Amino acid sequence: MSSARRLPPLRSLAVTGALGASVLLLTACTNADTTRSSVAEAAQTESPSPTGTDTQSPSPTGSPSMNEDQTERKDLVSATKVTWDKAADTAVKEVPEGKLVDLELKRVEADATASPTGSPTGSPSPSMPNPAPSEGAPEWEAKVAQSDGTLHRIDIDAVNGKVFRTMVDPDQDPDDKTQISEWLDKAKQTPEQAVKAATAKAKGTVTHVELGDNDNQQAVWGVDVVDKGNWNKTTVEVDAANGKVLSQKVDKD
Repeated sequence: MSSARRLPPLRSLAVTGALGASVLLLTACTNADTTRSSVAEAAQTESPSPTGTDTQSPSPTGSPSMNEDQTERKDLVSATKVTWDKAADTAVKEVPEGKLVDLELKRVEADATASPTGSPTGSPSPSMPNPAPSEGAPEWEAKVAQSDGTLHRIDIDAVNGKVFRTMVDPDQDPDDKTQISEWLDKAKQTPEQAVKAATAKAKGTVTHVELGDNDNQQAVWGVDVVDKGNWNKTTVEVDAANGKVLSQKVDKD
């Protein structure tokens, strides 16, 4: 007679369960150890977060701004429509047989806009053939000399080219007239020739031409040239006798 299949006794089940639990516990411990080891290895190989100084190059600073004189030159030259040579021609026509000895680009002063009045010293009052520009507008102030050294001042609107005031210099004395006559006698170079020599050395816009003398008592033309690239002014000294450039100086202030 065949024996019937029996269920395993309770003790056998307990032992089997205990063995199974041991296997599960060992597996769990092994997995935990493996996980901790992996985390530790990852922590060791991970790159540290940057804590150093920023290595970016500083942004370049902008170019320095213009100073007050450069700004004034830019504003004055930019507002001027009449070139120095046209102003010179206009001025000389106001004085028969006169010669230009000074021409400067500047701003109209308050007294130029006032109505002419008689001088208390008996000097002739200025003639104002055309309305004066507003105060602060650009003008060419010219000085034209007669053969005896008498100076005539002619103010020319630097925008429309019209003469708005003429007058004889009331402050001249006999010595002043003699000095100017001597300079004119020595000056074999015209203002145009002096400017040509000056602008060959310094490129730009002519803002002042003046006849005078230097420390060596040479008659010289002083020519101011403004560079429209940086608005610096270069003063060029030209020998009034032979047209040779004697010196040049850049004014960056």
